Amino acid sequence: MSALYTIWLRDLTRFLRNRSRIFTSLAQPLLYLAIFGSGLSGLLSGTAPLGGVSFTAFVYPGVIGLTIMFTALFTAISVVYDREFGFLKEVLVSPAPRLAVALGKVASGTTIALLQGVLTLPLAWLLGLPLTLGQVAVLLGIMAVLAAVCTALGLLVSTRLRGIEGYNVIINFLMMPLFLLSGALFPLAGLPVWMNILVRVNPMAYATDALRQVALAGAAEPGFLAASRLHPVGVDVLVLVGFFVVFIVPAVRAFSKPE
Repeated sequence: MSALYTIWLRDLTRFLRNRSRIFTSLAQPLLYLAIFGSGLSGLLSGTAPLGGVSFTAFVYPGVIGLTIMFTALFTAISVVYDREFGFLKEVLVSPAPRLAVALGKVASGTTIALLQGVLTLPLAWLLGLPLTLGQVAVLLGIMAVLAAVCTALGLLVSTRLRGIEGYNVIINFLMMPLFLLSGALFPLAGLPVWMNILVRVNPMAYATDALRQVALAGAAEPGFLAASRLHPVGVDVLVLVGFFVVFIVPAVRAFSKPE
């Protein structure tokens, strides 16, 4: 437990000391809302019903998910950095259990990504979405699960790569389809068969679906939310937990192998 806490505290301290990283991550959702929300709302106005909410408000849950995914995936790059600079080797030859080291990395990445996601919540009030305390609590739970899923995916990739350049290429290659097929920019109902198949294997789609149902409850028309959702919120969260298990098990096994 002490090894897990030490790894968690080290990564969190490094993040909190990096003010430019915090500012960049905070500015990013604002940029996405401005570009996707303001830029596309005029083009799409009147072309498709959005349950009585603006296109910017419709995109907002997807921006929360994108912020968490971006932060979590790039937090996992610390494994590659630690390996290149020799810190990971020193940790792995210590008496600390490798399972605790791997889980410490997941815990730190999840915490950092969740903190970044929390910073996007006040934007809801600016978009005319007055969240209740109950909605905020449920959103925090979904965001925590999504942060853990994305950190586990990043850890899985980082344990199989030896260079920072390779990690950046793979993660950048993964992020765009994960975001574009998440339903952040369009309802998931009525998609072509091939796109529907890709959506069903995309964890971001379930996270966006759950975040949208909670964030827009009370603002959007209930019939619109029911018709455009993938599953009820509870089912979406269970699927996300399944993705976490699929990603974390091979990642921990990779940590357990001697280098």
